[in-house]
Amino acid sequence: MSHSTELFAPAPLGPLTLPNRLVMAPLTRNRAEADGTPTPLMTTYYAQRATAGLIIAEAATPNAVGQTYPNITAVHSTRHVAGWRQVTEAVRDAGGRMFLQLQHGGRVGHPATSGLTPVAPSPVPLPETIFTPDGHRPAVVPREMSEDDIRGTVADFARAARNALDAGFEGVEVHSANGHLLHQFLAANTNRRTDGYGGPAAARIRFTAEVVEAVAAEIGAERTGLRVSPGNTVNGIAEGETEEIYPALAARLGGLGLAYLHLVYADPDAPVFGRLRAGWPGVLIANPVLGEGFGTDTVRHASERLLRAGADLIALGRPFLANPDLVARLRTGAPLNPVRERYLMYVGGATGYTDYPALGPVRPASAQPSRSSSVALDGPRAA
Repeated sequence: MSHSTELFAPAPLGPLTLPNRLVMAPLTRNRAEADGTPTPLMTTYYAQRATAGLIIAEAATPNAVGQTYPNITAVHSTRHVAGWRQVTEAVRDAGGRMFLQLQHGGRVGHPATSGLTPVAPSPVPLPETIFTPDGHRPAVVPREMSEDDIRGTVADFARAARNALDAGFEGVEVHSANGHLLHQFLAANTNRRTDGYGGPAAARIRFTAEVVEAVAAEIGAERTGLRVSPGNTVNGIAEGETEEIYPALAARLGGLGLAYLHLVYADPDAPVFGRLRAGWPGVLIANPVLGEGFGTDTVRHASERLLRAGADLIALGRPFLANPDLVARLRTGAPLNPVRERYLMYVGGATGYTDYPALGPVRPASAQPSRSSSVALDGPRAA
């Protein structure tokens, strides 16, 4: 069987059988209400994309102080749960399955947004401005978390995971990537602690591990995933000891029977990818690196290359953003809609969100006419 065929073959994930190996990656879109409650527009957006093997819904905060930006989703109140339930029911009715990403921003937050001073492993501020309801503001110095804060935050993640299941999600993804709180504990430049949560790499993994272990104990390891981004410098992160941190984290958590480990910007040639694949006993989701002008062939090639390197599932972000029927387009070789102006990702409203067109009936790729027949939207550039 070819690897191209494998991309569309069913795949097991904990108690689920996915109809294909394409995962919609979590994508922050800033369409929630100010308090973090999902909106009807979000229900439409996710239901449009229900043909993905799995949808991992955008980052939802487990507590108020974890909020990053305006109109980010949350999952720590009954109102949040009720809003998310509308989303999961619509996706299930359309044949889909969903996990919810749980994300605490840590120092990536601002009192102008949350009303609270951000917390972090150490009082090291974000080295750049941050967007708030009042526009871009200088970052504030976060409050260093006490051990009581750490224990409380671990408990908040576990409660949020239970809330997610109550809202109809099949499971949750713990976000320890992209410069947010858990990643801040992993990184040497943001974690300057001298207690049991800081110092050597073996201690810096402790907080992430405790969060994952608490979530797995609350809802079941088979419904718990973990997302990491080895070497990623976004949000001012400088990890140090990347080659030690992630294999140590995988070794600590590998025996739990988690649903998956999810690698952001996965490079199949990077040594850390090979070490994690060799050492991780369960499902590995890999998110390929895509350039600005990706098309059908680019996405399929990058996805199939990661499958050959040992990934089990492929997570795609911007391609799903612009193509509600991405699975059908990749299967048939049909052209992709490009992502329109980047600012439309985050401004709210239907434009650049639910108005990307799906294909009508298409012929197989070998029978496609010239590119002049593409139904792709015109746009100034791909984001």
